[in-house]
Amino acid sequence: MPLICTGKSDIGKVRKSNQDSIYINPNHKCFIVADGMGGHRGGDIASQLTTKIFGEHFNSVQGSIKNKIKDVLKCIKMANTKIMEKSQTEPLLKGMGTTAVSMCIEGNKAYIANIGDSRTYLISEGKLYQLTKDHSLVQEKINLGIISRDEASRDRMKNVLVRTIGFEEDMQIDSFEYSISKNDMFLLCSDGLYSKVYDKEMIEMINQYIPDPSKTTPQILDNLVQALIDRANHHGGNDNISIIMTVAQVQED
Repeated sequence: MPLICTGKSDIGKVRKSNQDSIYINPNHKCFIVADGMGGHRGGDIASQLTTKIFGEHFNSVQGSIKNKIKDVLKCIKMANTKIMEKSQTEPLLKGMGTTAVSMCIEGNKAYIANIGDSRTYLISEGKLYQLTKDHSLVQEKINLGIISRDEASRDRMKNVLVRTIGFEEDMQIDSFEYSISKNDMFLLCSDGLYSKVYDKEMIEMINQYIPDPSKTTPQILDNLVQALIDRANHHGGNDNISIIMTVAQVQED
């Protein structure tokens, strides 16, 4: 399947360092966004270690991969072990962790895995859909019907996570597959984007830059990603902002 992809990570306007990290492998069509947290420089190390493990694995694979989601889950679990080991042996890194959202494409299937509150969105027929669920206290409130999705964006506890890489040995990772339709686009991001650019504004910008996904070019996609980052910074840029976007041009029978 022909694939156009691009990604950027920006420090934002407030943070002193960028604790986000991204990995893009067009050859194996695998992508990950990691948003680190905790400790003195711990967040940087946790997210970078996670994407490094993905890179070392997928960059070393020759030929096709039989079961990409199995490989992804293996990489996440390996990162969890490494982060916990460092956290326990290096006092300045105690409590560090990271979110992770990854997507691999094989044929007309997208295989998605996530832990934490970094997200995967689907853009299909001009509409925006959140495919992943956040592992946050606020999401738990939404699941229980205590608050609405609109109220969640204003909740004081919106940054409290209930699952991350590096938090516990027996972590739960969400994983699922999605059947790709013609002209579908995917957006992976850290919370630095969606906490500042809400769904309505996000889809308006996407449709403005890419009215017809079949005519997307790498430059157009790159311009869109930069525009989304600029808009998040315009709205305050309180956090690091990381985005990966892909356009999978499905082959028709």
